[in-house]
Amino acid sequence: MNLVFLGPPGSGKGTQAVRLAEKLGLVHLSTGDVLRDAVKKGTPLGLEADGYMKRGELVPDALIVGLIESRITNGDLSRGFILDGFPRTVPQAESLKGMLDKNGVTLDTVICFKIADGEVVKRLSGRWFCPKCNAGYNYPAQMPKTEGVCDNDGASLQRRPDDEESVVRNRLEVYKKQTQPIVDFYRAESLLTELEAQKSPDEVFESLLSQVS
Repeated sequence: MNLVFLGPPGSGKGTQAVRLAEKLGLVHLSTGDVLRDAVKKGTPLGLEADGYMKRGELVPDALIVGLIESRITNGDLSRGFILDGFPRTVPQAESLKGMLDKNGVTLDTVICFKIADGEVVKRLSGRWFCPKCNAGYNYPAQMPKTEGVCDNDGASLQRRPDDEESVVRNRLEVYKKQTQPIVDFYRAESLLTELEAQKSPDEVFESLLSQVS
């Protein structure tokens, strides 16, 4: 089974991708993981990608698609895969489709995680972490015993810059502009399945299982 997961930041798609991959024996592929794996192995494409990253430049779409293709041709993905965080734009989706078609690989389903903007803001702007032990907290689901203080070592909790509310709202707008056309693209391909992602993680996972089983 070959799947693509779409959804805004904070929709839980990454968590669900890991969980489903473990359940069904699939390979979970996030863009970051694909890049890091190729760089670590020192493959020609990995070295090329590393050059872009070291210069602080975006890795070209064609290179990312090439990295995924190398995993396919090596047989790494013969058990099936979940693409998480890629594609993000219609050109990326078209490039991915062309590469998969060339290699005789088909996508089974594209899962779009639906969640209200307000819920995303609440989830992400409520995330805090300990700078000492890196423990994570989330208001109101997983709060520290003492407001603003880590349970483990008493350090003052911090929030990552990209979890500030204004930044979260901007990330949402970018997602909508980039990714909404992909939703329409995969709907036209008759591959799209929409999944309500505002429920508890266990409820979302049960819905996800019912969609792919």
